[in-house]
Amino acid sequence: QVHLVESGGGLVQAGGSLRLSCAASGSIFSITAMGWYRQVPGKQREWVATITSVGGTRYVSSVKGRFTISRDNAKNTVYLQMNSLKPEDTGAYYCNAERAVVQYWGQGTQVTVSS
Repeated sequence: QVHLVESGGGLVQAGGSLRLSCAASGSIFSITAMGWYRQVPGKQREWVATITSVGGTRYVSSVKGRFTISRDNAKNTVYLQMNSLKPEDTGAYYCNAERAVVQYWGQGTQVTVSS
């Protein structure tokens, strides 16, 4: 079992920045990738960014150049640095971990960007 806890969400004005953190615990060995998703009410959860166990990163096109995903292996923590935030970035952000064929999710942290 993998336990994920997100933090760092909040209310920010458009153009501002936030950094989300996701602390992983439990059976974290063999996690192949971790990532961030976001969801707004009435819409499907959207993939935002992924970082693999060897440090490869991928982003949805709408956040490229503004968001950066990184990891601190010593702290078992993944970060999402979000700059130049836009109102359309508003949503609940969820941390995700892939281990074998199983997906694990955190409880989510709310990000609200005001215009």
